[in-house]
Amino acid sequence: MKLEREAALIEAILFLESEPVEVEKLARYSQLPQDIVERVLLQLKEEYSRDDHGLELIEISGGMQLSPKADLWEHLKERYGRKNESRLSKAALESLSIIAYSQPITRGEIDNIRGVSSANMVKQLHERNLIKVVGKKDVPGKPVQYGTTKEFLKLFRLRSIADLPHLDELDKERFELESDDS
Repeated sequence: MKLEREAALIEAILFLESEPVEVEKLARYSQLPQDIVERVLLQLKEEYSRDDHGLELIEISGGMQLSPKADLWEHLKERYGRKNESRLSKAALESLSIIAYSQPITRGEIDNIRGVSSANMVKQLHERNLIKVVGKKDVPGKPVQYGTTKEFLKLFRLRSIADLPHLDELDKERFELESDDS
């Protein structure tokens, strides 16, 4: 059963939405049953996977979004990338990767792993909405714990944290270095 009209409707919704949209919301916005929306998404994903399309349907943080194909982004990012965001420094990327792989994690734990203060990096990542406060550690002083955000998942085109590349044993040891002392 071809769902041409339904696919056109879902495609239009995805085009108009600037953020990833969960299947349940797509069903509500389109007034289509959720099982039809799921079938349409599979159909659209297959359609966009062909070489003659510049877009792909990707899942980010539990929602679906139309996005330029990854191999085309290199040609597009200078003109269409976020102009107001500069690249992340090596120190910011290092701090962000520690948070991503070790979350929830305190700033003190990040400092222990990096071997230097992370105060400025944590502040910068928080201001860019790449990390957020996810709780407080149950130790004296109750330090704030950080984790990554949906914006982080979008930036790195991940469905979830589980999609992060797996670490080898040496990297795992580095990310765990003295993190239990803080």
